[in-house]
Amino acid sequence: MNKKILISGGAGFIGSHLCDFFINNGDTVFCIDNFITSTGENISHLLGKKNFILIEKNLIELEENEIEENFDYVLHFASPASPVDYMKYPIETLRVNSLGTEKMLNIALKSNSTFLFSSTSEVYGDPLIPVQNEEYWGNVNPIGVRSVYDEGKRYGEAIVMAYHRKYKLNTKIIRIFNTYGPRMRLNDGRVIPNFIYNALNNKPLPIYGDGKQTRSFCYVDDLIRGIIKVLEINYNLPINLGNPEEFTIIELAEKIEKVFGKKLGIEYLPALPDDPKKRKPDITLAKKLLSWEPKISLEEGLKKTIGYYLSS
Repeated sequence: MNKKILISGGAGFIGSHLCDFFINNGDTVFCIDNFITSTGENISHLLGKKNFILIEKNLIELEENEIEENFDYVLHFASPASPVDYMKYPIETLRVNSLGTEKMLNIALKSNSTFLFSSTSEVYGDPLIPVQNEEYWGNVNPIGVRSVYDEGKRYGEAIVMAYHRKYKLNTKIIRIFNTYGPRMRLNDGRVIPNFIYNALNNKPLPIYGDGKQTRSFCYVDDLIRGIIKVLEINYNLPINLGNPEEFTIIELAEKIEKVFGKKLGIEYLPALPDDPKKRKPDITLAKKLLSWEPKISLEEGLKKTIGYYLSS
């Protein structure tokens, strides 16, 4: 049967890919977005479809009785997600992950929907263990410049679990590790769009610090598959979704050069405050519960992503 889905942040990078999935599945999607860090281009192809409804509004200002529909799924993806964005919008980031999460939870509670909260690997902070599993409590600076995002998401997880325990709401929490692909803003400050932007403009690739810090990069199509599988199982605690292949930032720069087929060079810049030195997900739980793991290699995903920007 066709479902009704409410997605906050539905015009964002990941949110717009989720909108596509459900629309292509024949479902009805209500998308809330105020375009503070997203763009209408991401959903322009969906406007005019009878099963896609855009609510252009700040989630914090949304009155819960404004939406009278009953939803099968309520998915909360609204939040600035890159350091550039959440340092520019610190209060908005805290509010959308606290008050915004509560508003979405109340909408889900009203129609007894399945609720999914998009959390982040940033809840682990600058981890003291090389591979992060869901039982790790993290190493977060609660007053650092990144804390508005890290602690906002940690609070979001806490209120989601409180609603699950108090009201028996069917809640899900996914901890998303570095994800990339088409529709990322090239000026959003994250490393892959940063590199692609500079490569397109024949500029050196900017590396903050010594470049030996590691990241694990998941292509967006793999992430969407994982999210859908999370919605379908009976499990309410956090689940890591990411690609466990680990690369240094220098290795990523080399792969970008290889895909572009040109030598770009590196511009070393001062390290960013509280920048994690290691980021690698333990996806044992996702493999066990979801029978899920990423299929798309970094090189293949980079080719797809770069191809998108070259053709747009």
